[in-house]
Amino acid sequence: MNSITIAWIALPFFLGFVIYLLPKVDKYLALWVAFASAGYALQLFITQSPLTLQLIDNFGVILTIDQLSGYFILTNALVTAAVILYCWHSDKTAFFYAQLIILHGSVNAAFVCSDLISLYVALEVSGIAAFLLIAYPRTDRSIWVGLRYLFISNVAMLFYLVGAVLVYQAHHSFSFAGLRVAPPEALALIFLGLLTKGGIFVSGLWLPLTHSESETPVSAMLSGVVVKAGVYPLVRCALMVAEVDPIVRTFGVGTALLGVFYAVFEKDTKRMLAFHTVSQLGFILAAPSVGGFYALTHGLVKSALFLIAGALPSRNFKELQHQAIATPIWIALVIASFSISGFPLLSGFGAKVLTTKNLLPWQAIAMNIAALGTAISFAKFIFLPRGGKGEVKPGFWAAMILLLGGLFLANIAYYEAYTVENIIKPLATIGIGWLAYLLIFKHSVLKLPRVLEQFDHLIGVMSLILILLFWKGFAWLGI
Repeated sequence: MNSITIAWIALPFFLGFVIYLLPKVDKYLALWVAFASAGYALQLFITQSPLTLQLIDNFGVILTIDQLSGYFILTNALVTAAVILYCWHSDKTAFFYAQLIILHGSVNAAFVCSDLISLYVALEVSGIAAFLLIAYPRTDRSIWVGLRYLFISNVAMLFYLVGAVLVYQAHHSFSFAGLRVAPPEALALIFLGLLTKGGIFVSGLWLPLTHSESETPVSAMLSGVVVKAGVYPLVRCALMVAEVDPIVRTFGVGTALLGVFYAVFEKDTKRMLAFHTVSQLGFILAAPSVGGFYALTHGLVKSALFLIAGALPSRNFKELQHQAIATPIWIALVIASFSISGFPLLSGFGAKVLTTKNLLPWQAIAMNIAALGTAISFAKFIFLPRGGKGEVKPGFWAAMILLLGGLFLANIAYYEAYTVENIIKPLATIGIGWLAYLLIFKHSVLKLPRVLEQFDHLIGVMSLILILLFWKGFAWLGI
């Protein structure tokens, strides 16, 4: 199993460069890599035997592969495969598929790391590959958005690297477990890097512009899996080091409320989905012990929603309210919106029930408000007029079958959620959200300021979060 794991980690990087030599089979090689990852993830659920690899003992370079990793790896595999199918008949070059697979491989590597230095390498490689995909159209706008993303990412990872060195100084290892004995400043610096990389709370306000201005398939990759490369280590640390669990949960609640607040008032479809990505990442962090299943559900549904948004006749909700969209596209949009709102028969229902049952008492009210905001946000899609005509890319429905089919199949994983009490609560939340949308928010004209999203404020926001993390570190570590 050890050899298989090493080969699986190396495969995307090897084939990513082979694609340059064999450009005529670029799509086939890329799709094969995605399916290989799906197969590897599924065997993790079948065998249920965690695997730990210590590659360099003296430095604590450790890989941990278990069911938590399996959820994130499966998400990456399905989303990557869907994006490849979506682009199958497009004019994307071998360069695009090579970078896509390198991104896939680096994110996979992040999902199995249990030490700070190998995680740093994986996150940096993923950042470069993501930048190249964002800038792929080579327009002035795409290059600027990509450079903005790369700059913020690199600054955040510099903070992270300093924190990793402090952990090594205290623990003589880069293992996540070293956070238990590391000084508060190490915790603050590392968490600042991961919060920024994962798009969490105000340090993740780079995300809405980046995700909304990228090409449709790239937006699906970014929101579906790439940001989770920063979220996964936070979940893993919360499970390994009890002292940081309250910090992770606190930021989970904060980002869930912040993201959904912006999403409720947003009038642009892709920006609304981007802000809602921020919010849903909060649900993953709010209950770390079940964050893997929620990550899988969110990755599938958010990738589907971004691909569907690319098929809509407009990005403006006000214009869409007066333009009927094609009924098949509307049906796909409704299925995805139902799932993320927590409607029964879709995996979003089980994910929300499971998360709710693993919240601490002080989190319950805030997360229920976030769930209500989710229902309000996606009522914007559900109540759009249908019956019009529309064309989609040839690979669109293949991607939808994979992603939406995954939402139905994943629903089986937590069939215990189907009790009368569990069904009534989300249905009531969705009903109240729809009424609030129809009576209040549908006609609202409130435009929220974007000042904190501006490039020259993003680094300043990092400094504020760093101060907050120092305070939390001193408080919870009892120093």
